[in-house]
Amino acid sequence: MNVNATPRSAPLFDPQRLAALDGAEVDVLILGAGVNGAGLFRDLCEQGLTCVLLDKGDFGSGTSAAPSRLIHGGLKYLETGEFGLVAQSTLERNLLLRNAPHCVEPLPTIIPAFSWTKGIGAALRTLLGSTTAPRSRGAVLVKIGLALYDFYGARHRVMPRHTLSGRAKSLRDMPMLTPAIKATGLYYDAKIARPERLVLELVEDGLRASPRSAAANGTELIGAEDSSVAFRAPDGRRLSVRPRITVNAAGPWIDHVNASLGAPSKLIGGTKGSHILLDHPELLRQLAGRMIYFEADDGRICLVFDYLGRALVGSTDIKAANPDEVRCEAEEIDYFLDSLRSLLPGLSFDRGQIVYTYSGIRPLPASDASNPGLISRDHSAPVIEPAEGRGFPIISLVGGKWTTFRGFAEEVADTILGRLGRSRRVSTQHLPIGGGRDFPADAMARDAFIVRAAGETGLAPARIDQLLSRYGTTALAIATHRGRWSDADRLPEADSYSLSELDYLLRHEGVLHLTDLVLRRTTLAVRGEVTGDLLARLADVAAEVLGWSEERKIAECEQTRQVLTTLHGVTL
Repeated sequence: MNVNATPRSAPLFDPQRLAALDGAEVDVLILGAGVNGAGLFRDLCEQGLTCVLLDKGDFGSGTSAAPSRLIHGGLKYLETGEFGLVAQSTLERNLLLRNAPHCVEPLPTIIPAFSWTKGIGAALRTLLGSTTAPRSRGAVLVKIGLALYDFYGARHRVMPRHTLSGRAKSLRDMPMLTPAIKATGLYYDAKIARPERLVLELVEDGLRASPRSAAANGTELIGAEDSSVAFRAPDGRRLSVRPRITVNAAGPWIDHVNASLGAPSKLIGGTKGSHILLDHPELLRQLAGRMIYFEADDGRICLVFDYLGRALVGSTDIKAANPDEVRCEAEEIDYFLDSLRSLLPGLSFDRGQIVYTYSGIRPLPASDASNPGLISRDHSAPVIEPAEGRGFPIISLVGGKWTTFRGFAEEVADTILGRLGRSRRVSTQHLPIGGGRDFPADAMARDAFIVRAAGETGLAPARIDQLLSRYGTTALAIATHRGRWSDADRLPEADSYSLSELDYLLRHEGVLHLTDLVLRRTTLAVRGEVTGDLLARLADVAAEVLGWSEERKIAECEQTRQVLTTLHGVTL
């Protein structure tokens, strides 16, 4: 291993890369840099197309930043008969465990059952088209569901099959559970540690694969005229491109973007999902790395698991319309805490344990279903053909879920390649993502990697291990980065981050605002580690690296405080 060869020669997010395409014809313009847009960008760039990816916010800052942090096969979709979606989801979960091992890891999951036979009749009615879901899922139904889940997850299997345990064994294994349970099922899904980072890495991979392509956050869509789409770049310049095909990957904003392009639509009818994170060491100790996937008292599904040393609890499923205003409301917090108290009566739960909240809208298809949980989580890509005043087709990416982004991208990419008369030259099925490239395959290889990297960089093995967990093999570029600070210079109150590490993120990862650094390039906010003093120090570092004026620095601090308070329940 030659770690000196790993640093990047230049930042990938170069404004001149985008400016060079001003007025030019490009193969594909993608509007929206969430996981679906970023996944499609990578796929198309790997096929040799010239693509432009734009987002009004940061990469992965919308719906893609507000998931349950699960990479799951969709066990619940068995109830609605979406067997094809379950098959695709379990396959994509297994592939992500291999292609992004630095971000995605197995998650043993416990399902408590409070009866043996309840729910079978209701499940059959749902399969036959009923608009009501089972209020209770007994152990027999759980057993059938998990057996089917194992069957659909057989392709590229990387995790064990399920087991079912009776009440006595379940309570010996997890004594915090309510004694009202009759049995528990144990199966395996997966979780993603840093979803926003994976989105960014998809974009970076695309930029490396296609040097003429460009990606930019913080852009403003102006509109379409004839064969051009105009937008305002982050530096204020008005630019335009002439796309042969435009893809609308704006998630819950899809209808707004189509209207701006002169093609009004009504494709999205999303639901709101909220989550809270608790500082609760005793809960984490008893979870012991497992998730509990359980029914709340009203029959809705909730979950709790260890996420970066905090207990993540979610999620609600409420019809909502405005993605710019969603937040976790007080009644949702009460719902979560009451559900935990009912499931785990031996533990105490209160608002003082909450360190962070978040909420987002799932960009589901428009639906008149009375039960939001029964709206399909499958995806589609309807096409709006060229019309007078707009010389290009628009493909909208509707629905879908985090786990299936690669498969969705592959389907749409093949459609685009066909329209452009091109053929696929690279499959993404076994293509590593970002820091998952050359990631150590097992514990022995990891130890060897750490020892070699520590010897060549001079950093302690524990620090290399920490960076490897956080960034995958990109850790080597960070460990060898040389700026004005050393790795020994640390943040106050959050000393797991070095100033040298932050310097690298600011210079190489497209940071435009302080919120990008606090909420997405680092895990400081989601873990509840941001204080007033820490925010001020982060602003000082960002201002020095990015050349902000004192006025800009103050404004960035105030904007970040406001976002943390109004959208995430954090008061500094």
